[in-house]
Amino acid sequence: MPVQQPEFSHAANPAPGRPGGDVSLFHLYGLRLVFLLMALFLLSSIGPRLLEPPPTLMTGAARALFTALGLLAALGVRSPLQMLPVMMFEFTWKALWMAFIGLPLWAAGRLDPDSAQTFFEVGVGVLLVPIVMPWGHVWENYVKRPAERWR
Repeated sequence: MPVQQPEFSHAANPAPGRPGGDVSLFHLYGLRLVFLLMALFLLSSIGPRLLEPPPTLMTGAARALFTALGLLAALGVRSPLQMLPVMMFEFTWKALWMAFIGLPLWAAGRLDPDSAQTFFEVGVGVLLVPIVMPWGHVWENYVKRPAERWR
């Protein structure tokens, strides 16, 4: 009797009804690119500063958070759909920062050079993430799908 091999499928070319079947290659590779850029930027610029004594506890917490985000983004290069909540977090915090901190500073003409650099870096994310985000997949799997049971 022949042994049946398990069926494996890549997210880019899955069988109908499999996870990721609704996501285009454009979105998968776009997510991978953004995850790669996040990982490279965060782990090269903020990660090493985690070892330095921070000027405030909040600065230390931010360094730890951004380093963790960089490590999770590195996993997103391999498995972009499984790490999609990380990308959703990335977009959400950047949109909130832009709406409540960046744009008001810009409108008041109070962007110093450091704030202007942060404004640019955050702005790139606010513009880029919605382009690569597979919104249909997000809707089907995070909004429309029934919640997991409580008990």
